[in-house]
Amino acid sequence: MNFRKATLGGTGLVCDETHTSLVDGGLGPRRCVASTVVLMSQTLSRGPVSGTAVKANAAKRKPFLLDLYGTAVGKKYVMAITGLIGIGFVLTHMIGNLKMYLGVITEGDERVYDIDIYGEFLRELLVPILPRTYLLWGLRLVLIGALVLHLHAAWSLTQLNRKARSVKYQSTRDYQIASFASRSMRWTGITVLAFLAWHLADLTWGWVNPDFVRGAAYRNIDASLSRIPVALLYIVANIALGIHLFHGTWSLFQSLGANNPRFNNWRKGLAAGVATLIVAGNVSFPIAVLAGIVEYDPDAVTHSVEAEETGE
Repeated sequence: MNFRKATLGGTGLVCDETHTSLVDGGLGPRRCVASTVVLMSQTLSRGPVSGTAVKANAAKRKPFLLDLYGTAVGKKYVMAITGLIGIGFVLTHMIGNLKMYLGVITEGDERVYDIDIYGEFLRELLVPILPRTYLLWGLRLVLIGALVLHLHAAWSLTQLNRKARSVKYQSTRDYQIASFASRSMRWTGITVLAFLAWHLADLTWGWVNPDFVRGAAYRNIDASLSRIPVALLYIVANIALGIHLFHGTWSLFQSLGANNPRFNNWRKGLAAGVATLIVAGNVSFPIAVLAGIVEYDPDAVTHSVEAEETGE
């Protein structure tokens, strides 16, 4: 005897049909019992009625720039752009400091160190349109922001590289393409950052310069770099800066998409030229002070910026 369950459509009843043998005359009695029937239904897919779902998804998306910065490509863009800002600053800073070699100049009926006049010029940018030092502080804030973004992008890219290769190389790496400058970017960057902190404490805030006088740039430079250990520190730090600038200038064009074999020669020449120019200019300052080429003489001037700054 065979059983077959049949469901009466939509009634929730399950019927057992009993088949007897041919001798019994075919089908036997039919019994239907109540049963729990799971009715399958098809759900028609359709779009949102009022666009609510689309708006909800759009609200979760980050702004374009933040979304781009979340990628490795975006971080490299930030590294390149902030690197350009940094290169522009150190180049301009070095050129401005070359005024130290002009020594004393005549300003009207007074004699004053030219680099002190330059420092006062920076503090009075756009005066009287803006109050004194406002634009200078605006430029400083831009530089601080660029430095923070540069450091964060560098750190983030390092973390991405480590996640991409969780297991270190098991053998000694044989560098065939990567140069010394590219391999040492992290350490030259840390050296430059530490030197920046010292430089500010030395010639901007005067914390580590015992003869510091606010506003007297020529006197402060001579007082600082006449100390041999400090002069050597400036020389070593600027060599590290040059190595960092060389690879940074070379690679920023690649990060911005200007990577073509036809341009590699001039990219390399530009990187070498920028790094050499900045290092040569900056290293010349401690050498000039130690050699006596630059030496502060209070009797050589009739107007002192330090008196103006301290109210003497």
